[in-house]
Amino acid sequence: MSDRGVPVYVVDDDASVREAVGSLIRSAGLRPETFPSAQEFLASTRAEGPSCLVLDVELPGLSGLDLQQELAKADIQIPIIFLTGRANIPMSVRAMKAGALDFLTKPIDDEVLLDTIRKGIAHYQTPRQQRRGTLPSLAALDDVRREERVKERTRIARELHDKLFQSFQGLMLLFHTEVWWLPP
Repeated sequence: MSDRGVPVYVVDDDASVREAVGSLIRSAGLRPETFPSAQEFLASTRAEGPSCLVLDVELPGLSGLDLQQELAKADIQIPIIFLTGRANIPMSVRAMKAGALDFLTKPIDDEVLLDTIRKGIAHYQTPRQQRRGTLPSLAALDDVRREERVKERTRIARELHDKLFQSFQGLMLLFHTEVWWLPP
């Protein structure tokens, strides 16, 4: 599935940040939809399917962390990338524990932000999701990640096994050759 036209929601109370991030997202072929507050984002209609949310932490009214909590309560599964100018460790830990994809601080390198957004969109483009035709839950995303880790570990184990087995076979051949050439 192409990322072209995939909505990326940007919620930030600073108009210049919304405009800059929106332009960056548009330049990557994605469709930015910007909101000045969490309340306006919640009141909007969002398309179903792959998307991502770039969210400021400090917003008037409902904060970014509060919005994250509201989305979880409503079982709205959307990858959230926090983008803030004032971060602290407890804030970032809280966001990540609640399921945020990443917690980035301003100013941010354009490519880092775009790569993180693409990673968020990719969470919705798993083969399991395409087969089922539904949005995955966080548990399903964890299952996909777990399956990917198991596949990678299995591949590494096979490589190690094959190399070790070949080395062992080579040593055995050398040993048999030496034993065969020994005088009786």
